[in-house]
Amino acid sequence: MRAWPLLPLTLWLGTAGAQTHDHHAMHAPKAAQDVRAAPAKATDEDQTDPHAAHRAMAAHPAPGTYQVPPLTDADRVAAFPVLHAAHAHGDPLVWMVQADRLESTQDDTLTWAGKAWVGHDRGRLWLRSEGARRHGATDGHLDALWGRPLDAWWDVLVGVRHDRGHGPARDWLALGVQGLAPYKFEVQVTAYLGRGGRSLLQAEAEYDLLLTNRLILQPRVEAVLSGHDDPARQVGTGLVETSAELRLRYEIRREFAPYLGYAWKAHHGNSSGFVRAAGAPTQTHGWVAGVRVWF
Repeated sequence: MRAWPLLPLTLWLGTAGAQTHDHHAMHAPKAAQDVRAAPAKATDEDQTDPHAAHRAMAAHPAPGTYQVPPLTDADRVAAFPVLHAAHAHGDPLVWMVQADRLESTQDDTLTWAGKAWVGHDRGRLWLRSEGARRHGATDGHLDALWGRPLDAWWDVLVGVRHDRGHGPARDWLALGVQGLAPYKFEVQVTAYLGRGGRSLLQAEAEYDLLLTNRLILQPRVEAVLSGHDDPARQVGTGLVETSAELRLRYEIRREFAPYLGYAWKAHHGNSSGFVRAAGAPTQTHGWVAGVRVWF
């Protein structure tokens, strides 16, 4: 009988607990359903478009990555502008005078060989001279040539030559090349054509061997050929003469270098007969001393 008054309270507590349990049960399955539904949405997109994931990655790159945009023509023009002003003074007028050999030989002969030029990289006027003076008599030649570059190492030259000294004077048209051959050999080859069908071919080569920065050993060879006999100037058909020389110079300054050397020269074929008939030796050799200057 005493438990009856507590019965309404017990029923009310049971009903409240059931409502509370039902309330949490309603929200918990919804959260779980949302979690499970998110992958389902991505799966549906992947099934409809297999490239969707790649587009999502491209739209949102991973942290720390950056894609360089492709270069355009405008970018290239801005990076490498045309420098018109740089060519305003790119080819100035320059000149040089150089005496390669000013020397005395054992038989009291004074010899010289030199050149001078003036012009631009596009073309230069060349003057070349070589000769000897002995017992008051001078024999030599002078070339006046215009040179144009074939490339960075070679020039082609065209011009005239004048000979004077032993026998009558001779004038020639000249065509040749000069430059730096492989292994740094300086080479010069010139063909000459004169009156009456006369012709000459002169070739020479030299090399500078640096023993130190200032001590330089220079071997040099030269050969001359003729297409016709010219007895008045002691020149015969074929190989006229050859020479081989060796000089050791010391450059006190780059522009001034005294030297000592040894030179050998020989005439050949008909030329040796003409030289012998004139009372001169067909071969000469001996020590030389001289100076090399340029400015």
